[in-house]
Amino acid sequence: MKTTLRRLTAALLPLMAAHAMAADSTRLDDQTQLPKAPARPSGKAYFQPPAEADIPNNAYGDLVRRGQDLFMNTRALAPEYVGNEMNCVNCHIDRGRKANSAPLWAAYTMYPAFRKKNNKVNTFVERMQGCFQFSMNGKAPAADSEVLAALTAYAYWMSSGVPIGKVQPGRGFDEPPPPKGGYDIARGQRVYEKQCAICHGDDGAGRKVGATTVFPPLWGKDSYNWGAGMHRINTAAGFIQHNMPLGRGETLSDQEAWDVAAYINAHERPQDPRLVNGDIDETRKRYHADDGVNLYGVVVGGQKLGQGVK
Repeated sequence: MKTTLRRLTAALLPLMAAHAMAADSTRLDDQTQLPKAPARPSGKAYFQPPAEADIPNNAYGDLVRRGQDLFMNTRALAPEYVGNEMNCVNCHIDRGRKANSAPLWAAYTMYPAFRKKNNKVNTFVERMQGCFQFSMNGKAPAADSEVLAALTAYAYWMSSGVPIGKVQPGRGFDEPPPPKGGYDIARGQRVYEKQCAICHGDDGAGRKVGATTVFPPLWGKDSYNWGAGMHRINTAAGFIQHNMPLGRGETLSDQEAWDVAAYINAHERPQDPRLVNGDIDETRKRYHADDGVNLYGVVVGGQKLGQGVK
C-alpha cells in the first residue's frame, strides 16, 4: 500500500501548481436559504438536545427510537436503500448530536429551504432522500416510507426547543477559510498517513470487525459517491477539522484540514448518479463547476477523476 501511495504522490506533484489557487478562486456552494452558522457566543455552550432517557414511552417515542436505530445502523437496518458501507452517523457524529458535525437539531428547523444542488426548495424529507442517493450511494426511500418517517421523528425530537428558521451555532461543518496558497495533495497524503490511516486504512477502505464496518471507507466502491456533499474539498475540510481524528477534533490546522481533504477527494469513488449523457465534462459543467472546491472531471496524476468505481 505504501508503494501505491508513493506512486500516487509522484504522479500528483506536477499538478500542485495548477491546483494551488483552486481553493481561493472557486465560488463555494450557494445555499441561499441556509446561511452560514453564527459563531458560538463566548462563554456559551452549543444547544444541547434532549437526552435519550427523555424519549417518551409511547407510540411517538417508539418511532423516535426506531429513527435513532436507523441513524446508527443504516446499512444493516435499511440495506435496500444503502449502496455502500456508510451509516448516517458517519457524517453526523454522536448520533447526530455533535455541533459542527451537521447535527440533526440544527438541521430540522431550517427546512424547507432552497438548495442549489437540485435547484429547488427542498423539504427535510427530500434532503434526507438526497443523503441516501449520494452519501450512501443508494436509493432514495419513498417520502412516506417507514424509514423516512422514523428518521424525521428522530430529527424532530432532537430539535426540541430550537426556534424555527433560526440558524444555530454549530449547524453545519463550519468550513475553515481557504489557506493562503491553496491546498497541497502531496502534503495531504502525509497528514493522512500520520492521522487517518490507522482507522481508515492505507487504501482508504475503512476497517471492519467481521462483516461490520466500524470505520467508514473514504474512497473506493464502498464510500460516498461523486455527488455527495463530502466530495467538496471545502466541506470535507470543515468536517475533518472539527471531528477528526476521532476524539481529537480541532487539532488540525486549516492548512492540514484542506490538504488532507484534497488528498482523500483526489481518489476515485462511485459515479455521480446525475451523470449527464455518460459524459464527465458535461456533468462537471452542469453540477460541479460551481459546487464548491472539487476535483470531479479534473485530471489528477494523468487520470480524469469522475470515472467512478463499482
